Amino acid sequence: MTQYLADAHHTADRTASADWWRSAVIYQVYPRSFADGNGDGMGDLPGIRSRLPYLKDLGVDAVWLSPFYASPQADAGYDVADYRAIDPMFGTLLDADALIRDAHDLGLRIIVDLVPNHSSDAHEWFKRALREGPGSPLRERYHFRPGKGADGELPPNDWESIFGGSAWTRTQNPDGTPGDWYLHLFAPEQPDFNWEHPAVADEFRSILRFWLDMGVDGFRIDVAHGLVKAAGLPDIGSGDQLKLLGNDVMPFFDQDGVHEIYRAWRTILDEYPGDRIAVAEAWTPTVERTANYVRPDELHQAFNFQYLGTHWDAAELRAVIDLSLNAMRPVGAPATWVLSNHDVTRHATRFAGPPGGTQIREAGDRELGLRRARAATLLMLALPGSAYLYQGEELGLPDVTDLPDDVRQDPAFGRTEGQDGFRDGCRVPIPWTADGFSYGFGTGGSWLPQPESWAALSVEAQTGVAGSTLELYRSALATRREHPALGAGDAVEWLEAPEGVLALRRPGGFVCTVNTTGAAVRIPAPGRVLLASTAVEPAGGEAELPADSTVWWTR
Repeated sequence: MTQYLADAHHTADRTASADWWRSAVIYQVYPRSFADGNGDGMGDLPGIRSRLPYLKDLGVDAVWLSPFYASPQADAGYDVADYRAIDPMFGTLLDADALIRDAHDLGLRIIVDLVPNHSSDAHEWFKRALREGPGSPLRERYHFRPGKGADGELPPNDWESIFGGSAWTRTQNPDGTPGDWYLHLFAPEQPDFNWEHPAVADEFRSILRFWLDMGVDGFRIDVAHGLVKAAGLPDIGSGDQLKLLGNDVMPFFDQDGVHEIYRAWRTILDEYPGDRIAVAEAWTPTVERTANYVRPDELHQAFNFQYLGTHWDAAELRAVIDLSLNAMRPVGAPATWVLSNHDVTRHATRFAGPPGGTQIREAGDRELGLRRARAATLLMLALPGSAYLYQGEELGLPDVTDLPDDVRQDPAFGRTEGQDGFRDGCRVPIPWTADGFSYGFGTGGSWLPQPESWAALSVEAQTGVAGSTLELYRSALATRREHPALGAGDAVEWLEAPEGVLALRRPGGFVCTVNTTGAAVRIPAPGRVLLASTAVEPAGGEAELPADSTVWWTR
């Protein structure tokens, strides 16, 4: 299954930009929804490669690719069958090599997803474990356990899957009799690795080196908090466990043993030139526990999910900004800021109605949502640290909340009888042109239907249009590059401001003001306008901040 590349040992000389990741703007590409190079309706690596100049012109520093590995696609590629192969739907290793080379030629860095918590049930280890039956050494590399009850008919413990239902599935022995159970914190097609087994650690060290030798600049570590399970796999003792996530340390998440793994990985990353990095997707109860993942001898960054879940409210935003910066400062790591990704409702929709969670099923007030989203982005890009953008947010795309049930592919949707699993709404392929088949995504349609309204939101329709969301992003990223102090440092200076308004100062005379209220607010003008999410005209030393707006000022 594994593909091999003859000339894989290429590494661009990127040593000149040490610590580039501390203030980088990183753009997430969801490969199946970015660009389709062969017209089969599914995005792929050649499609991404063809659009790299667009990302260069947008002004980002690095591109993070969601999984493209060989996979049965039970969970959109997060069920990996071979970590050293490209799934044919996305291309080949030669395509990956060409993409990495082109990105480096453009000055872009490439970060790839790594999925170490679980494999696919089509992974050769797991297939052999089932085929060989009880006693197979391969079973020790996963969590196989006998069931409870008189005949082992009950799961080994009460853990629930993130996708709904039990986190255990019973196997069938080679002779057809009921067998042991195996653990899967996500879909049954995603059995969890047993990281206590040395072969698992050895394999992933090898996988890291394979992709580092290919030239990738870093890894985004999926479910980084999940690799180690509490000894004995104890019961939790309550149902509806999803509601506990993010509030308590669970026996299957955020166990202290994960940090030994990442210390070992850091030594590998440090062997390679060019400042290679690793980024943790770590859902933890507090930002202080998130900071544990980015201590000086562990990973470089961790996603700031507390910030992503913050409502459009000045007091809440200020509190989580301070909390985030204060938590990262003792470990010397940069804060990260993110508003959207492939697992949550796009922020243009989350902010379109009353405060809610990160999964919103109602479209809300489109105009309000976009206005707030633009303002939220300018605030995020004014903060010290690294910012993450999700493909299409620079176009102001909303979530597609009205997808027909029969086209949805989120595995949690079927497992929960339509009560959960609405991530498809943020994964609809993005529009490139104002007309044509699938709005320029490809010549063969798109794997999820695109709304007709997206023609007006396409790259073509917004390019060169003053005030468009795309041009706002381009201007913001260009300004951030011109003012390197924006992403640098680990603190902000808060200025006095009316209720519902944030005012913060950064080095070099830069000030950012944010009006989170639904009405205009008059303030003394901190300087001249550098950039604004909504037009503002200072006069007489004062300025009226429009409702739900952010303004960048300079002396």
